Amino acid sequence: MIKSYACIGLHNPKSPENVGSVMRAAGCYGVNSVFYTGNRYDMAKPFHTDTQKAYEQLPLVGVDDLKSIIPLGCVPVAVDLIDGAKPLPEYKHPARAFYIFGPEDGTLQKDIVRFCSDSIYVPTIGCMNLAATVNVVLYDRLAKGDNFSHHQDELRV
Repeated sequence: MIKSYACIGLHNPKSPENVGSVMRAAGCYGVNSVFYTGNRYDMAKPFHTDTQKAYEQLPLVGVDDLKSIIPLGCVPVAVDLIDGAKPLPEYKHPARAFYIFGPEDGTLQKDIVRFCSDSIYVPTIGCMNLAATVNVVLYDRLAKGDNFSHHQDELRV
């Protein structure tokens, strides 16, 4: 049995509030690490919305290129409102996934989408913000699989 493993890639995130909320979601759903590109986030790093301080336990790494750091054995998954993307309710998550999200005020570049094995989107009326999208995708992963056992053990303590 392949152990569940999930990482997040953020392409040029817009603000520290977005990244802080993504870190909080990543901590809640057991994500292994978060990578980001671009320099907009670096200009204002306080984790205003990461009230659980996930950044103390969870690596947040600035990188030049998301393709170069795809974790071994992970399937890169573009999450964006783009042509050809599969609606999230129909998607079967890989056991080892690297979810790549675009910025709130833009879309993923074509060179990123090309190296992704899968493309998915959350079917909504209008678009959600970055952190909301991350939460929905990670919850969908949890709901469709047995990725919650470690949380059950923690709740019994």
